[in-house]
Amino acid sequence: MIRRQALAAIALACAAPFAHAQAYPSKPVRIIVPQPPGGGFDNVGRLLADRMAKVTGQSFVVENRTGSGTLVGTDAAAKSPADGYTLLVGSVSNLALNPGLYANLPYDSLKDFEPVGLLVSYSYTLVGRKDLPFRNLQEVLAHARANPGKLNYASAGNGSGQHVLAAALWHLAKVEVAHVPYRGAQPAYQDLLGGRVDLFFDLSPTARVQVDAGNAKPLAVSGAARNTMHPQVPTVLESGAADLQLESWFGLFAPAKTPPEVLQKRVPISPRWRPCRTCRSRCSRAAASPWR
Repeated sequence: MIRRQALAAIALACAAPFAHAQAYPSKPVRIIVPQPPGGGFDNVGRLLADRMAKVTGQSFVVENRTGSGTLVGTDAAAKSPADGYTLLVGSVSNLALNPGLYANLPYDSLKDFEPVGLLVSYSYTLVGRKDLPFRNLQEVLAHARANPGKLNYASAGNGSGQHVLAAALWHLAKVEVAHVPYRGAQPAYQDLLGGRVDLFFDLSPTARVQVDAGNAKPLAVSGAARNTMHPQVPTVLESGAADLQLESWFGLFAPAKTPPEVLQKRVPISPRWRPCRTCRSRCSRAAASPWR
């Protein structure tokens, strides 16, 4: 009798994870976006939430957890229960650059997360305030060399992709341009549009909105090829300013030790991203490339 009870208990314990996976998701899933609304992280998070809700019939809720660049939101995801009900929008910025920028990072990109899938990649577009008296990157750099520290540039925060890319450009071009960090892209644009900052090397999707509205002037793009949305704008490489090329990828990640059964339940959503006409259309409008 005791032996039968023990075997039954073992069988029940072994079946529990599989029952959990079969039921997943049985309640709303939180997608942590470690930046404020309106930027590249947020755009990807909301597109993901919308698509996965349609695929699964369950609610996926975007939660913008901001602070210290992308540290607060990313750390919150790392320390969340590994049950599949908290996911993270990860990028070059919070998972690849931060470990090299911060000596005491509160999370370990390699140990604290399980990758679910890479989704899209974006180039960056260097934009200037609309009344900036320069037509291209070469003219910006010529002025910066003649007037060290007189120009300034915005970023979405210390250590953000915008910050690192712009700083690398100024360093390689051997010019001095003052850094003005903000908490996200939107407040940076407020000051760019207001004429309080001169330049912003932002993700192309959000930069495109301001360029198309006539609020900002495109000067260069960071990718290997020109941006399809603004094909007249040369790459940094084409300009001869620096041997610099960078695109930012975005993907979906889960806390480490999330049950494999849950990840397997969720992973099939990622391959459905590329064939989705709505996803492709929205990526195209945002000058994004679905990950292959």
